[in-house]
Amino acid sequence: MLAGRFARRYFFSKKSHAVINLIAGVSVVSLAVPVAAMIVLLSVFNGFEQLVRTMNSHFDADLTLTPRAGRTFVVGSLDTAALRRVPGVEAVSLALEQNALMEYRGRQAMVAVRGVADGYERTVPVAECITSGDYSVRLGDLDRLVIGRGIAYELGLRSLGESDGVLYALRRTGLSSLLPAEGYTRRRAEVAGVFAADAQTDGRYLFTSLRLAQELFSHPDRASMAVVRMAGGARAADVRQRVARAAGEAFEVRTRDEMNVTFYTIMRYEKWGIFLLSLLVLIVASFSVVGTVVMLVLDKRPEFVTLYAMGADTRFLRRIFRCEGALIGGLGAGAGIVLGVGLCLVQRHFGVIEIPAESFLVKSYPVLLRGGDVAAVAGAFALVVGLITAVTVRRAIPAGDAAVRRAAD
Repeated sequence: MLAGRFARRYFFSKKSHAVINLIAGVSVVSLAVPVAAMIVLLSVFNGFEQLVRTMNSHFDADLTLTPRAGRTFVVGSLDTAALRRVPGVEAVSLALEQNALMEYRGRQAMVAVRGVADGYERTVPVAECITSGDYSVRLGDLDRLVIGRGIAYELGLRSLGESDGVLYALRRTGLSSLLPAEGYTRRRAEVAGVFAADAQTDGRYLFTSLRLAQELFSHPDRASMAVVRMAGGARAADVRQRVARAAGEAFEVRTRDEMNVTFYTIMRYEKWGIFLLSLLVLIVASFSVVGTVVMLVLDKRPEFVTLYAMGADTRFLRRIFRCEGALIGGLGAGAGIVLGVGLCLVQRHFGVIEIPAESFLVKSYPVLLRGGDVAAVAGAFALVVGLITAVTVRRAIPAGDAAVRRAAD
């Protein structure tokens, strides 16, 4: 505590040279800026991760069941009624997904057709992503299409009026070289709506009825997945275990995060890669503490005589200036945290910095502030400043300073 009082006194009292005041102020600012930048960068990555998760929640279900063997299963082999009775399950639906070719007014595009059963919108809120038309894969006995915005752009579909698309799929019996036209299944359907999620999904997927998909892919009474929506507040791990027991060993149950585990892992690596690069900048900025501490040691060196005469030793003097470095670092870290958190809050509520892309789903950079990131930045900063200060003080005040000792004696 005594060393800390000396450090505060040295820092806040009027220095004998005005340049030391300037160096101390510059050190605080040079430490605050990279701390604030690290918090902002990590928060932006968190914001994009949250945005991706939100977009995936409009396309991927809370839980997805797929067969362990093969690509499809007989609808009757899965007891959907038993799944609906599982505690924590709110809705269950079926879907059949395979690739096909879509043609519209002479233009073609490869698409992933997801045929969904009635009530699918209760498990996955696709209807919230509709930008034109409506989500209606069936109208009475009429099958319809809901296509992604990227597909609509590729096919040149600008209006939903009289917009019939044609889907082609290979027959399961194979392609005949004598009658190649007989090797395809062809279905025509009206485009009822256009949805927008993310660029990859928009440019690949379309929704239609399960019946049309089964006819198109020659899979009568079969599906490729079952999707489950969990009740609010239910724990995904617990519900997943109960659903897996109800479905049996023939089915694999995965959460939304597990469906996109590779993408989330890459994002996590990118985030902490940025953290390490920013930490290098912070290490370079932390060397400003070296100049400040050394100047303070030189400025207060005449007072060492008095301190030695009063019984102080080298360890006590080093503690004073280690506290001095900690004080400078603490002020810089505090200012940086306040600045970084403030910038994140301003961006989150007002969207000051916009994304220069009209086709993106959000107009401004998304941010999500997490206490763990702030703690990680503060911890890394404290470690760096502590090491640099300790080395600097040890070199600036060597053990057994002979000149000062002789003056004290």
